[in-house]
Amino acid sequence: MTDQTEELDISGVKVAIVDDAKTIRMMMSHTLKNMGCEVECAEDGYKALGMLRRFKPDIIFLDITMPELDGYQTCTLIRNAEDTRNTPVIMLSSSDGIFDIAKGAARGATAHVTKIPPDSVLRQLIADHTAARKAA
Repeated sequence: MTDQTEELDISGVKVAIVDDAKTIRMMMSHTLKNMGCEVECAEDGYKALGMLRRFKPDIIFLDITMPELDGYQTCTLIRNAEDTRNTPVIMLSSSDGIFDIAKGAARGATAHVTKIPPDSVLRQLIADHTAARKAA
């Protein structure tokens, strides 16, 4: 029986990954590229802001715990910028604590996922949160 999430076409979706851990960036990038996504990465919030302006992603995966400018602060700046205001932001966390989820939601995060999410979860999140953007 075929997994339903394998049938979701996310090819061509532009995905931004912001995480200070090189291993996380590499693993997620490799997985998403194999699914047909265009991927750009940044290792901190400051570098992410420039990358997002240039790359114009369809969805952003954003680590919570980063030095200098953390994920919550970065999410707030993303929401306040005209060009990224409506881009879905999925917070990446090493835990699924209610505090992390609530704080991310208060800052404008679209969803929260424990890293590193399984391939099927990544595919489903991207499909769910970019369907309207892809149809436009």
